[in-house]
Amino acid sequence: MTVTERARRTRWVAGSAVALAVLFAGAATVASARDDGAEHHAAATAPRTPAADSADAGFARDMAVHHQQAVEMSFIVRDRTKDEDVRRLAYDIANTQANQRGMLLGWLDLWELPKVAAGQEPMAWMDGQHGDHDGHDMGDMDGMDGMSGSGGGYQAHDGSLMPGMATRTELDRLRKASGKQAEILYLQLMTDHHKGGVDMARGCVNLCTVKAEKRLAQGMVAAQQSELDAMAEMLAQRGAAPRS
Repeated sequence: MTVTERARRTRWVAGSAVALAVLFAGAATVASARDDGAEHHAAATAPRTPAADSADAGFARDMAVHHQQAVEMSFIVRDRTKDEDVRRLAYDIANTQANQRGMLLGWLDLWELPKVAAGQEPMAWMDGQHGDHDGHDMGDMDGMDGMSGSGGGYQAHDGSLMPGMATRTELDRLRKASGKQAEILYLQLMTDHHKGGVDMARGCVNLCTVKAEKRLAQGMVAAQQSELDAMAEMLAQRGAAPRS
């Protein structure tokens, strides 16, 4: 089994669990909305709607933006190389993250919350978050161009709004590259992107309160870590390494 096949299998399992969780969560929401019983019964069974400034809403908004760039980079490299392994990985990432982005935006619609929070900095919901309950160090990414365990210390620049996101300059380089050069640059940029995404997803696992969203975040951690391992191997095969 190739590294990309292992990554796809991990992501399929996580994605299937997430899809079932979303299906059940949606059914519970509809059933609760139709429940016209006693007020105390409705209060006990109705799902809590997250506030606009909650971790649940913040994660949904920010990860939707983060995912959109991963989809964009994957479509770019698809047209810049003929290598089947890289093209297959790019397709898998684009497909998975586009679907997850749809879930996140769908939740915001369900909660009747804005997809853009005016006056709120990206990842502000992670302020003060430095580690997760599994012992992972949320601050182990300080070397990634100002990246930290909390979004509060990150300085947006050149179109890079959150940790791990590529800049406009880097995206232009990817569009102009081809062949092995494009493959290496894509794998390096996507490695940074996944590290930022894993950091953010771990924050949601700790801070989010909607169970289906926490499960989605945990699935992201597992799937993207598998892809990080696969991309490290692919870079090594091309005589390169992650940038940090």
